[in-house]
Amino acid sequence: MLTAGQVLQLIREGSCRTRKELIERTGLSRSTIADRVDRLLEAGYIRESGVGASGGGRPPSVLDVDSANHLVLVADLGARHTVAALTDLAARPIAEEHADLRIDRGPGPVLDWVVGAFERLLDKTGMDRARVRGVGLDVPGSVDRVTGRVTRSFLMPGWDDHPVADAVREAFDVPILLENDATAMALGEWWSSWRSCPSLMLVKVSTGIGAGIVLDGRVYRGADEAAGNIGHVRVGGDDARVCTCGSRGCVASLAGGQALAEELGVESSRDVVALVQAGDPAAIALTQEAGRTLGVVLATAVSLLNPGALVLGGDMAETGEHYLTGIRESVYRHSLPYATRNLRIVNSTLGGRAGIVGTAVMVMEHVLSPETVDAALHG
Repeated sequence: MLTAGQVLQLIREGSCRTRKELIERTGLSRSTIADRVDRLLEAGYIRESGVGASGGGRPPSVLDVDSANHLVLVADLGARHTVAALTDLAARPIAEEHADLRIDRGPGPVLDWVVGAFERLLDKTGMDRARVRGVGLDVPGSVDRVTGRVTRSFLMPGWDDHPVADAVREAFDVPILLENDATAMALGEWWSSWRSCPSLMLVKVSTGIGAGIVLDGRVYRGADEAAGNIGHVRVGGDDARVCTCGSRGCVASLAGGQALAEELGVESSRDVVALVQAGDPAAIALTQEAGRTLGVVLATAVSLLNPGALVLGGDMAETGEHYLTGIRESVYRHSLPYATRNLRIVNSTLGGRAGIVGTAVMVMEHVLSPETVDAALHG
C-alpha cells in the first residue's frame, strides 16, 4: 500500500493533481487517500490551489507541493570564493551572500563564516529558522555523502576526514548534505536547462578541473563515488609541470585556471578571465590552447559516454567562446562523427549560480523523498 511519501511523489511529478486522480491511479480507497492527503496538508508538504475540471458536481481541489512553505540553506565553497544562499524547496532563490574566502584557510574559519552567513540570511529576510528543512554544501573535492566528510581534495588542506556535516548540524539540526562542486553544478545545469537531455557532462574549469555527470536524470557517481576526477588524467610527460596531486602532466596542471594564471604571471583564474575579457592577445591564445588540451581528454569522455550536452562551467566559462572554441576543436577532431552528431558543446547557462542551484536541488530531492517524508510524518 502506498505511503504518504509515495503519494507526494505522484503529486510532485504531476501525474495526479486531485484526490479523485489519486484514487483512480492507486486503487486505494477514498478514506485511505483522504488520510494520506490530510497528513501531507497538515505537515505543510502540499496545499490546495484552485480547482480542477469537473465532470459534474463540485469541482475538485488541485493539489500542489507547497514549496514556498519550506526553506533550504546552501553554500557553494570554491577555492577562493564562497556563496551562501537561502532558497525555497523548489530551489528558487530568496537571498544570497558572497565572500572572497579562500577554502585553504581550513574548515574552522570557512564553516564559521557559512553558519554565520546562514544566520544573517534568515535575519535579513525575516524567515523563521523552524522552516529550514535541510542544508547543503558543495566543495571542490571528493566527499563521503553518508558521513558528510571530505575524503580527498588537493585544494583543501586540513579538510580531509573533517566532519563537515556534524559541524553545521550544531547550528541547524536538519539533514546536512555534502556534495562535490562539479557534480552539484552538473545537477544544477541539468535541472535548469537540460531536463529533456538524456545525458549531460559538465566540466568545471576554475583553479583546477573537475566534472559532473548526469545520466537519465540521475547523477552518475561511479563504484566508489570517484567519477568526474577528469582533471587528473595525465596528458603530459615526465618533464611536465607537477600537479597539486603530486603527479606530473595532469590536464589540470596544464589547462586549469591556476596553471594559466602562473603562465601569465597573475594570481588566479579570475585574473586570467579579466585579461581575456580585456582582449589581451597572450591570454586569449593561451586560453584557447588550454581548451584544446582539455578537449583531447574530453574527446575520450565523449566516446565513452556519448553525452547530449557538454557544458563548460567555472571561471573559464566566463572567457566567452575562447576556452570553449579550443574544446570544440579537439573534441570534434578526436571523436568519431556519430558520437558527436547530436552533441552540443556550450557554456553554462547558470554561470556562478550552478553550484547553488544544484545543491539546492539535491537537498530538495532528499527532503521530499518518500523515505524522508514518511520518517518526518511518523516522527
